[in-house]
Amino acid sequence: MWGRKKPAPAPATDDKPPQRLRDALRRARIESAERAGVIVDLRDAEIARLEMLNEALDPLFGEIPDNVELFDRGIVRGDPPRLWIDVVAHVDMGRDKRTYRFVQDSRYGRKILAESADINEIVEAVTKYVARRIIERERALAADDRPLRLDAARDERLRRRARWRAIRAFIFGLLLGIAAAIGAIVLLATQSMD
Repeated sequence: MWGRKKPAPAPATDDKPPQRLRDALRRARIESAERAGVIVDLRDAEIARLEMLNEALDPLFGEIPDNVELFDRGIVRGDPPRLWIDVVAHVDMGRDKRTYRFVQDSRYGRKILAESADINEIVEAVTKYVARRIIERERALAADDRPLRLDAARDERLRRRARWRAIRAFIFGLLLGIAAAIGAIVLLATQSMD
């Protein structure tokens, strides 16, 4: 009353939890943004490493003859980013994002051809792979030359046989149709006489 102050009312406890929750949500959003930034930085680092490897492979792909169209090299910025060498082989980054993995896809799954943090080792592995693919192509072309010529002659004989079979079937069907027509005429003529 006289000169005494009333004690201030105690703050409501209901106001504190929303403040805490709001602060916790704010902190969680900040952490999430920082993590997303780190992930983007890691992906950019992966792409930069793959671009360095791509540049290191330029001399190799410059030596490949123009008539060999087996290789279509390029970086795909997917998840995970990959440097494709050809349709079935690519280089991607390992789990630690510093190790290159040279991988070949096959019908039995993926086969790791080389794995190293050193660009020169991966360039050497890609060089060996490209050389093997070119040799396989040359062997396939050399092995297929003779059978192609034989296949053409055999295909011509088969076409002639098929043509004669078709002609024989047509003639047989024509004769059968004529015989059926004559039989029908005879049957109708005998019925009309009765």
